[in-house]
Amino acid sequence: MAKKTSHTTELQAETAVLVGIYNRSQPLQQSKEYLAELKFLADTAGAETKHVFQQALEHPNRATFVGQGKLDEIAAYVKAEEISMVIFDDDLSPSQVRNIDKILGVKVLDRSSLILHIFSVNARTAQSKAQVELAQLQYLLPRLTGMWQHLSREKGGIGLKGAGEKEIETDRRRIREQISALKLELVKIDKQNETRRKNRELMVRVSLAGYTNVGKSTLMNLLAKSEVLAENKLFATLDATVRKVVFEQTPFLLSDTVGFIRKLPHGLIESFKSTLDEVRESDLILHVVDVSHPKHTEQIQVVKDTLKEIGAGDKPVIMVYNKVDQLQDSDTLLELQNTPNSVFISATHKSGMDELKSLLMQEVRKLYRDKYPNLNFQESYSM
Repeated sequence: MAKKTSHTTELQAETAVLVGIYNRSQPLQQSKEYLAELKFLADTAGAETKHVFQQALEHPNRATFVGQGKLDEIAAYVKAEEISMVIFDDDLSPSQVRNIDKILGVKVLDRSSLILHIFSVNARTAQSKAQVELAQLQYLLPRLTGMWQHLSREKGGIGLKGAGEKEIETDRRRIREQISALKLELVKIDKQNETRRKNRELMVRVSLAGYTNVGKSTLMNLLAKSEVLAENKLFATLDATVRKVVFEQTPFLLSDTVGFIRKLPHGLIESFKSTLDEVRESDLILHVVDVSHPKHTEQIQVVKDTLKEIGAGDKPVIMVYNKVDQLQDSDTLLELQNTPNSVFISATHKSGMDELKSLLMQEVRKLYRDKYPNLNFQESYSM
């Protein structure tokens, strides 16, 4: 296949300011929440956030995203504080990147490019690396002309500052070739994964799903007694991890994969659909929620929308409300107690696990009876 060149942005030991807008469709408080999440993304990538800028705008400025006065204010702060990058909470068009770059003279990122960077750092397997690189190149291709000068300041950028249209076209052609090669590679990997999944046909399959950083990997480690990476970072887990679990002589397969997030780049969802096959082809979903998060309701909806987008919106679900030990508002528990097929746990403190296992076993056995009525799974799979 064609030689690969990832477009990544090195953020280590860099300083950043964040920029967002608010309006009727995205009120001030909601904008603040998005920017708090953007700060967590920047922290995860290794950048230190020094300041946050917000502006009331009904629509982003077509040329510079924010107004000229606000951009001048940002430029003055960036120069005075020697800030190395500015991160915008929404996607920027190629012309916006070019115009902002001319005024600020530092690295300019948007939310999608930041998430793509984090994914590129956390990708471990050949599949996830190929998926991330495909998403990066698809993100870069339409922006190549507008970002030409901007990319010269980024260590993962392509080309040289001031290069002409001939060089841009060469890079554009090379990127298209790489995209085609990566798609072929992923088709091959997906066929291999499909063969592996077919070998598990007589096993009920359970998947962990949820917003990023809600404790899915910690729960995976508890249920499967495995060693899945569990960090207080966004997107610490990208690759699907599948383990065989046996409770009370009842076996099932448990998988954990990438968490979801608001404003997740569509290209990433497309590229990761093969990894998310573990979720789409599962029989039961454990929807893990950080119940202590003030916006857990919105996070639940993001997950539901994403599950629907990948074709898993109609799966049976157990709602697993995690982090009850961090919950300050007891009214939240009262409001959620009547949620069907739900359980409250603290994966960190291992509380509520008996209730979760009991409900899980009830659902898994029901699935065995429905899917494999002639299979005596206790005899076939007892250990």
